[in-house]
Amino acid sequence: MTDYDIEPFPPEREIVVDAGRLGSRRHIIHCLLEADVTRGGSVSFTAFVVASLARAIGEVPTVQAYRSWGRRLVVFHDADVVTMIEPEAGAVAIPHIVRAANRKTVREISDELRSIQLNPASSEQHGGLVALAPRVPRPARGVFYWALRKNPRWFKRLAGTVVVTSVGMFGKGGGWGLGFLPMHTLGLTVGGIAEKPGVHEGGVAIREYANLTLSFDHDIVDGAPAARFAKVTRELIEAATVLGEGNAGR
Repeated sequence: MTDYDIEPFPPEREIVVDAGRLGSRRHIIHCLLEADVTRGGSVSFTAFVVASLARAIGEVPTVQAYRSWGRRLVVFHDADVVTMIEPEAGAVAIPHIVRAANRKTVREISDELRSIQLNPASSEQHGGLVALAPRVPRPARGVFYWALRKNPRWFKRLAGTVVVTSVGMFGKGGGWGLGFLPMHTLGLTVGGIAEKPGVHEGGVAIREYANLTLSFDHDIVDGAPAARFAKVTRELIEAATVLGEGNAGR
């Protein structure tokens, strides 16, 4: 009797391996934030973060610029936010792109994410290239990634403009996560949420603080605009601006 199990390596994880390889070659800078997220509402926290991030991008759009052929940058107006959704415990998370998240309410985003979790096949990212890629030889995938990075409009259609990863959704307690950016210019990693004393309305109270990590491609985004964007993002999250849009929090 053996003291171990042998299980098949999921083909979908080949894409994760590719992502790690691509991300290790980039010049990424990280910004660690702590934001007061003490508030109610029936929408998902991921939807709240996606909506807030998209509004922040609307104020500092250059953080989702992409380099095209030659010395040109393509700065998109809409924020297409890709986030990972785990359909069931233990399953490989699937990417889903929330198109034009800056023009959707947090309620609309919340309903969309829950719908995809219940029915992954309804996502436009289900199947297609996502399912085909693990069955293509690695050198051929490398050529595909190279071509994709040279065409920002194509990249936006297939991979969105910004990525949100939640690593703190499976447990309680604080802690930052450092994600890698294989190809995106901007990424947000949602870490843990911890309760601790904080100043609120002139007094001290127990508040909930989320640990957030913003990651930027330093080849595209300089330190000053990255700092401005981090400030705007935290202000929008702490003010819960998106919850007041169209009674989104009800």
